[in-house]
Amino acid sequence: METAMHEMTIWGLVSDASILVKIVMLILVLASMVSWYLILWRSNVLSRLEKQNKLFQQQFRQTADMTSLPEATTKATLHKAIPAIFQAGWQEYEKYQHIGTMAEDEKVENIERAMLVNIGEQEAELEKGLSYLATIGSVSPYIGLFGTVWGIMNSFIGLSQVEQATLNTVAPGIAEALIATAIGLFAAIPAVVAYNQLSKRAGAISTLYYHFGNEFITRLQRVMHRAPLAKAA
Repeated sequence: METAMHEMTIWGLVSDASILVKIVMLILVLASMVSWYLILWRSNVLSRLEKQNKLFQQQFRQTADMTSLPEATTKATLHKAIPAIFQAGWQEYEKYQHIGTMAEDEKVENIERAMLVNIGEQEAELEKGLSYLATIGSVSPYIGLFGTVWGIMNSFIGLSQVEQATLNTVAPGIAEALIATAIGLFAAIPAVVAYNQLSKRAGAISTLYYHFGNEFITRLQRVMHRAPLAKAA
């Protein structure tokens, strides 16, 4: 009786599982660990970007003279978030600032292109790791189901070699098989939920980048309009 109870515990069933089912369980456990690492990593990255965007956007709107902002961006992370987009646009603006032969519309178009290139690069950074989460979330249940089917198949093969089938004979094999499904769901559900939430946050940050780009161009056009007036005066 004690031996039977030991065999029907979770650890007893896992230890007595077939090699293939154990491999399936190991793969699912590793997938779960990878998904949690990606969830924590991307959540931390997005939180830092959101904080940095908020701080610089407030500074941008509260600063009347944009010429003082490039100095502020040198203290920030120039390869991330809104400060990088501002720096890309401002550096492009400074290239054409003293070129009087170039039309203003052409300057603005070149500045917009430079900012769009930077935004595209940052969008690729925002999506890092999300494809792996989506893969884990979609594939894990099927891997678990494969382990379940294999375990049940082995149980029925074992029944064919027994003269009298009882619940004690069938239960361990089926329980062992269902553990693989449970582990698959344990790996898949957090990955799917996290993927949806992180994708939503990444999309909101990406939209904010474009909005800031439009806001920057609007303010820059005012600066460019004032410059000829200042020279004339």
